[in-house]
Amino acid sequence: MDCDGVWLVESGFGRDEVLPLQCWNTNPGPNGNQQETRREEKPMPILQRDGTRIWYETYGRGPAILLTHGYSATTNMWKPNIDALSKDHTLILWDIRGHGQSGAPDDPALYSRELCMADMCAVLDASGHSTATIGGLSLGGYLSLAFNVFHGDRVKGLLIFDTGPGYRNDAAREDWNRMAVRTGAQQKSEGLRLAAEGILTQQDSRILDSLPHVRVPALVLAGAKDTPFLKATDYMASRIPGTHKVIIEGVGHTANIDQPDAFNRAVTTFLLDNGL
Repeated sequence: MDCDGVWLVESGFGRDEVLPLQCWNTNPGPNGNQQETRREEKPMPILQRDGTRIWYETYGRGPAILLTHGYSATTNMWKPNIDALSKDHTLILWDIRGHGQSGAPDDPALYSRELCMADMCAVLDASGHSTATIGGLSLGGYLSLAFNVFHGDRVKGLLIFDTGPGYRNDAAREDWNRMAVRTGAQQKSEGLRLAAEGILTQQDSRILDSLPHVRVPALVLAGAKDTPFLKATDYMASRIPGTHKVIIEGVGHTANIDQPDAFNRAVTTFLLDNGL
């Protein structure tokens, strides 16, 4: 199969467009020349969100799982989990704006929690799923909790890994935000710097306050050595009704990478037990 680049139909109305890849199936013709037999359009895993490129990947078939990576990571962080989680599900991974293969716009206004949630909706739509089990690690877990607040009708379950739900105390939130900005300033990528300032920072306690109102099955998981997030994990488990909590021994902030078998087993068992 030969492929000949990409094209995009611009709607002019700010709608999301999937970039299709023009492909031709070819067979040897007379004298060994390639002869076109059929033309196809295969969707590439890219969305254009009002000029910002959003990269996503899908694996497997079945009920959808949408996972969001942590700050400064990419979809690659989920590689140890793809086979297990896509065996009976459609696993959807994506790069947050400013990260990985997604675009990194220059305008700081194009980095926000709200735009990330809109990106998640667009990725689900492009993947053909109206609902999914929504999850992520660290920043990705926080965005998943936020998604449940603002788009709860699209959430069948929650997978929250090594995540903090935010702060009710203004001073504590300001400390977090200063740390986020410092972290962003240390990055070589301008997109990561802007993402830290616009997405990693927090504005209110709405996500924290929403925990008792979660109405879907929720898995809260952390590594036993991820000390900064263990209290947050316990807090979420005590506030979200019916939460299933898992602590994976011997690992820190990235249990899915450092202990993938235990991580995959915890997630797949939770999905099976809750019919997700």
